[in-house]
Amino acid sequence: MDMRTTIAAQTYAHAKTAAAAQPRPPEAESAFGAAADSFSNVLASGESAARNAMIGGADPHALVQALAATELAVETAVTVRDKVVEAYQEILRMPV
Repeated sequence: MDMRTTIAAQTYAHAKTAAAAQPRPPEAESAFGAAADSFSNVLASGESAARNAMIGGADPHALVQALAATELAVETAVTVRDKVVEAYQEILRMPV
C-alpha cells in the first residue's frame, strides 16, 4: 500500500469535514420569520384602515398613518430585495 495514497485520503477526509455546511442557528430563521410576520401585519393594518375609510368608519389621520407605515414597510422590503439581488449578482461575477 502506498503511503501517499493513505495520506491523501486522510487529508481529503479532514478537508471534507472542515468544509461541511454548518447548521444555521435557529435565531436566524426566527428573526426572518418575525420580520415577515411584522411586514404582513403592517400591510393588513393598512388595508383595514383603507377599507374602514372607504365605508366612512375611520379617522382620516389614522388612515394617513397606516398608509405611511405601509409605504415604509414596502420600501424597506424593496430595499432588502435589491440588496439580496445585488449580492447574488456579485457572487455570480466572482471568478471560479
